[in-house]
Amino acid sequence: MTNEIFAPVRIGRLDLPHRLAMAPMTRSRATADGGLVTGLTAEYYEQRAAAALIVAEGTQPGVRGQGYIQTPGIHTAEQVDAWRQVTGRVHAAGGRIFLQLLHTGRVGHPYLYPDGGLPEAPSAVASGEALYTADQGLLPHPVPRELTADDIAGVVRDFAAGARNAIDAGFDGVELHGANGYLVHQFLADGANRRTDAYGGPVANRIRFAVELVRAVADAVGADRTALRISPGNTFNGITESDTAELYPALVAALAPYPLAYLHVVEPTPAQRPVVERLRAAWQGPLMLNSMHHSGGDPVEDARQLLAAGTADVVSLGARWLANPDLVARVRAGGPYNEADEATYYGGDHRGYTDYPALAPLAPAAG
Repeated sequence: MTNEIFAPVRIGRLDLPHRLAMAPMTRSRATADGGLVTGLTAEYYEQRAAAALIVAEGTQPGVRGQGYIQTPGIHTAEQVDAWRQVTGRVHAAGGRIFLQLLHTGRVGHPYLYPDGGLPEAPSAVASGEALYTADQGLLPHPVPRELTADDIAGVVRDFAAGARNAIDAGFDGVELHGANGYLVHQFLADGANRRTDAYGGPVANRIRFAVELVRAVADAVGADRTALRISPGNTFNGITESDTAELYPALVAALAPYPLAYLHVVEPTPAQRPVVERLRAAWQGPLMLNSMHHSGGDPVEDARQLLAAGTADVVSLGARWLANPDLVARVRAGGPYNEADEATYYGGDHRGYTDYPALAPLAPAAG
């Protein structure tokens, strides 16, 4: 077998003790005023410090990057200071943690922005989805404002600044969110990107924004502290791609000059496995895989098989880490596993956040 769950592996500047990472998961528990993480957030991540690597939740590098209520930012001094309590506690517990930088693009709403302006995107094409709000219910996403070339350069600067802020806040690196229908994915996908300039049209143009982001962030904090997440063929947030099999190998080839900490691939359906395997063969660095479908319903066993087959170097799990802060101990013991409570995924207090029970200690053997 090529890789085992408990075999160490190096990514970027980090030596990981095993190969089960914690996937980034939006939890919508930052302060409504200021986008600040709290002591409860620090406790949540500290509890899960045994993960090979924690990839903390999507965090906006600028005001217009926000797409959901109560998501955190990394663009003000107060936000940076708030994140320091998270990274400090994770590191004190022996963990490693990256921050995911997320600009949601058209998956946004004037409700979220102090100036009440429109969300921004590669083209003026609405997502077809809606924003959940506590006081006004569901608000359909409007048609976004198309970014100008100068605007695009500004977004790239925001990401580079956000990456520097993340390192200042104590993170070990950053992951750029290029998946799941958000801004980077919107540039990649021909259904969302109708531009006729250097950022639209042929594949070589549609990958340009993603490559520019990677280059700017790698220049800002080091390629070995930079990662990119992609999701070939994912239709989340109204995305359509007509050329997935051509698009993603071209993107990965264009990233070859940048020795990233890892490439994080989300596999939305089994139909995308051939693309994933092509990317695996083409990518020279570490590959982290997040498989959204589980044969037999056991993501840990799926992870074991993916690692054994060499399909990935690291596997990221979401709900398993959410519901099992002591997941490593449970894997070693062969389970059992807590099941995640979907009703508490987004927003709320400690319930479904920091109150999942740890594995009960084994009873002493009878004398």
